[in-house]
Amino acid sequence: MTASATTSIVILPNHDSFLVPRPLSSVVGNCFQCRALFIPEVVAIPAVIGSSRQIQAGVTTVMRMASNGSSSHAVYTTFVLGFLVFCFLPGEAAIKKYQFNVQLKNVSRLCHAKPIVTVNGQFPGPTIYVREGDRVLINVTNNVHYNISIHWHGLKQYRNGWADGPAYITQCPIQTGKSYVYNFNVTGQRGTLWWHAHILWLRATVYGAIVIMPTQGTPYPFPQPDLEANLVLGESFNARNFREWWHADVEKVVKQGNDMGLPPNMSDAHTINGKPGPLFPCSEKRKNNLDYPRFPSRQVIASDIYLTNKSHVTDTYALEVEQGKTYLLRIVNAALNDELFLAISNHNMTVVEIDAVYVKPYSTNAIIIGPGQTTNVLVHANQPPGRYFLATRTFMDAPIAVDNKTATAILQYKNVSTTIVPTLPNHLPAQNDSAFVLNYNSNLKSLNTPQFPANVPLKVDRRLFYTIGLGLNPCPTCVNGTRLSASLNNISFVMPQTALLQAHYHGIKGVFTTDFPDHPPKPFNYTGLPLTMNLKMKQGTRVSKLKFNKTVELVLQDTNLLSVESHPFHLHGYNFFVVGTGVGNFDPAKDPAKYNLVDPPERNTVGVPTGGWTAIRFKADNPGVWFMHCHLELHTGWGLKTAFVVEDGPSSHLSVLPPPKDLPTC
Repeated sequence: MTASATTSIVILPNHDSFLVPRPLSSVVGNCFQCRALFIPEVVAIPAVIGSSRQIQAGVTTVMRMASNGSSSHAVYTTFVLGFLVFCFLPGEAAIKKYQFNVQLKNVSRLCHAKPIVTVNGQFPGPTIYVREGDRVLINVTNNVHYNISIHWHGLKQYRNGWADGPAYITQCPIQTGKSYVYNFNVTGQRGTLWWHAHILWLRATVYGAIVIMPTQGTPYPFPQPDLEANLVLGESFNARNFREWWHADVEKVVKQGNDMGLPPNMSDAHTINGKPGPLFPCSEKRKNNLDYPRFPSRQVIASDIYLTNKSHVTDTYALEVEQGKTYLLRIVNAALNDELFLAISNHNMTVVEIDAVYVKPYSTNAIIIGPGQTTNVLVHANQPPGRYFLATRTFMDAPIAVDNKTATAILQYKNVSTTIVPTLPNHLPAQNDSAFVLNYNSNLKSLNTPQFPANVPLKVDRRLFYTIGLGLNPCPTCVNGTRLSASLNNISFVMPQTALLQAHYHGIKGVFTTDFPDHPPKPFNYTGLPLTMNLKMKQGTRVSKLKFNKTVELVLQDTNLLSVESHPFHLHGYNFFVVGTGVGNFDPAKDPAKYNLVDPPERNTVGVPTGGWTAIRFKADNPGVWFMHCHLELHTGWGLKTAFVVEDGPSSHLSVLPPPKDLPTC
């Protein structure tokens, strides 16, 4: 197969499982530094760039390897091998095109099937593969009865908020039967990010990974892995008795909760690459009065049950590994409302990247990952050949009910019989292990090398202090006459009916105001005894205006209004440095002296600890309107969000780009 300076092959497959072999020359012949990915269960090939001769050569190579037994796995009943190659000469960016058809698809989980909203009929959705410097064109066509928009989480979209995706913030949603092309460049970023629906609660099923490879010829700044795989963690919503989620419409459940003024029912299952794993009961096992043990029970799982129950073929994700090889796992937390622990039985992990930013390698036996965050880890397959559970469960250190069940996948060593019972990790942290979380996060440091520097702002032009609060607003039709709400600085954000970026760019009046306060209206003991009186909040579409290129320090302070709780906050359009964090009330006289201004972690989503605070810094050098919100979907819906309007710079190339002609209308 021969590379071309002007073409690249992109075949969009189901990302359910993939392995990237190295060295690649043995797979793709003369293609200069191509990457080949083998993917079981290919559902669709909606976008192809490249000649049919190149594609046929690639498919022939894959099928030849498949016939020799490569990438086989016993847990799957059927394998359909797809092939993805993107290849171009060094220094030349490519244009990557994808077609996203938003459509209903019947999906079966937990022994039940239901129609869910998907992209291209896949759950989770397809992975976007690009290289740093590429231009990406993704045509999204809406074939469902909901309005839709897609957010490319963590991509900075410099001057190009039109491609960012949050509905009514940077664009009006794509209406039924309409299309919109998200057109953006991938500049100065490499690593793992993700995409998801950004309207209503549709990201419950509309999400997928983004893999950004480094520029051509640039190696990873850590030991090169032999293979790579994606692990996308999700959440099966409203499965109160394991059947209801697959018979319920997520949006109807949420609307019912809002009408009552109460939170909707919590999820009852997490997923790994869309699959909950064998620890969850379903109808087939109940018919035989058989069940799997609940984690962390060490009870033996009967191999005959494990092999004969067909649900395990569809409900368990398995990753085949080979002893002695090193694997790069790209982990995404796409769950709606849960921070998650993750561990692999008998295996350590080395964290090498968070939110598509390299970090100093950190060895750990478990990780914590908040909704919206991504983490890349190296795993060395150095254990006796066997079958090992990879397990994930919720972190919650506040008196709030959560889904505490454990989802599992299987790390399967090559040529090991599936009759061997997988072992469960005994080092998965307890549900309320806040000490582990604080210690883990304190060990994440930016790489800070000449090639990948940590350019931490040392001078601060604007200091912001935002308190996070829950409250109750009057609601005559709700239970108890109140509705749960959430706020920053006692302001619960009201979504507009015209997109904020459109209003800002065109000077449309009356859509928003720029008087969001820099500090809470009244200081108090933020993390003292629970406050349950006078919990009414102000409401409004109020944003904060930032001058171009000024540096900002923002302290996010949790409060005990109703209850303390950990909150993962995401800022669109920017990365930021997490310069400090602590438990209790932030002390502006003492705490800044403890900041890490040398190699703090750089992120796009950060967790504010329960009853504590987090300080971040960034330079406002990306003009436009940028959403900032809690990434717990429940809290976002309650109003725990705001936006920054960043002014244009002094010239046209430092100003917001003109809107595209196909921008959706409200």
